[in-house]
Amino acid sequence: MTHEQLKTWRKAERGRLIAARTALDAQTLEQYRQQIDSHLGRSFPGLASAKLAFCWPIKAEYDARHLARTLRERGALTALPVVVAPKQPLEFREWHPGVELAAGPLDIPYPARSPVVVPNAVLLPMNGWDQAGYRLGYGGGFFDRTLASFSKNPAVIGVAYEMAKMETIHPQSWDIPVDWVVTERGVYRRDDRKLVYLGVPPAGEPSSLASPVCYADEIAPGYFGESKK
Repeated sequence: MTHEQLKTWRKAERGRLIAARTALDAQTLEQYRQQIDSHLGRSFPGLASAKLAFCWPIKAEYDARHLARTLRERGALTALPVVVAPKQPLEFREWHPGVELAAGPLDIPYPARSPVVVPNAVLLPMNGWDQAGYRLGYGGGFFDRTLASFSKNPAVIGVAYEMAKMETIHPQSWDIPVDWVVTERGVYRRDDRKLVYLGVPPAGEPSSLASPVCYADEIAPGYFGESKK
């Protein structure tokens, strides 16, 4: 595809996927949200000690605010992205209930005056996601620029619904894949330039998942520098 053809194709795919997502009924969305919350909480216990960036949900996206509240109660610091200028990396500012919000692009709320946070983990919503872990966003390129700007890469967990899975988004040189994908089905990890399905985390106390490919631990206590005790 030429650049313009790819741009047109992605716009059409984005519209198709958003339409399918927004057509889901409230009960289904809530069920998916609870399942994703559960998978994240049990698979990535280190998030409770993280500086966690997440996005205010729009257009029937996964709503991370419920999980963020739980993680704050366990010690996490949570932040929301802020568009500071066109074609520039995003800034993240601390947010919790009570922090003043303003309306940004697409009327998405952002913290107006709170301190800047450098996250070590990001929950990143995806309109679509492919078998190599690349994300179809809203076309502005903000998150790719932001992730490329970090001196130390945060752990990036893409969150979406299983119905948004694509064969490919036809990634370009500037597209940055996520490290993990979590859907209502379970957890995927990017290994050797493709996603590997790890399954549903076991019930009970949070514990790390092990990959059938390289058997490396997932985000667990100690990953973010906190005490393992």
